[in-house]
Amino acid sequence: MDVEKRLRRTRAWLWTVVVGLILSGVTAFPLDIEVRWLLRAINPLADQMPALVAWVERVHIGLVETGDRYPFMRYGTDWLAFAHLVLAVAFWGPLRDPVRNVWVVQLGMIACLGIVPLALICGPVREIPWFWTAVDLSFAVGAFPPLWFAYRHIRAIEAQQAKPADQAHSSTPRTPASARP
Repeated sequence: MDVEKRLRRTRAWLWTVVVGLILSGVTAFPLDIEVRWLLRAINPLADQMPALVAWVERVHIGLVETGDRYPFMRYGTDWLAFAHLVLAVAFWGPLRDPVRNVWVVQLGMIACLGIVPLALICGPVREIPWFWTAVDLSFAVGAFPPLWFAYRHIRAIEAQQAKPADQAHSSTPRTPASARP
């Protein structure tokens, strides 16, 4: 596969992650409204999924009561939203020059891997039900593959770009350091 095709594929995978980060970020601002909508949507399923409906109802009550009594607590989710948006901006580097900024993609993959112990350890400590922990783990499952595919393409581009330079060096006879003036 040629470099241009790999660059297009790399950028497509990276845009997938960027869009996901932006959506995760902007949806973290109006949590109480979104959870209210979610509760209305799943309420008819209360007989089939009582634990899920009860959990979403508990989260909604917690968000509303905490927001009413302690509005400054919403500032925490504002920062969560901001962090997602900042991470999305960080991917501008790899979108422009993937080989030079491959470290951002590596950081993203490490962050995805870090979600797993965070969710599995902190979820039970914070009394998060197992099915919601699975939702949290889905962020890692959703973001890691496109980052991995982008990373593989970036490394292939890097190797393809290094080949002409290696061939040029190998065809030019080298003068030993001791024979140089």
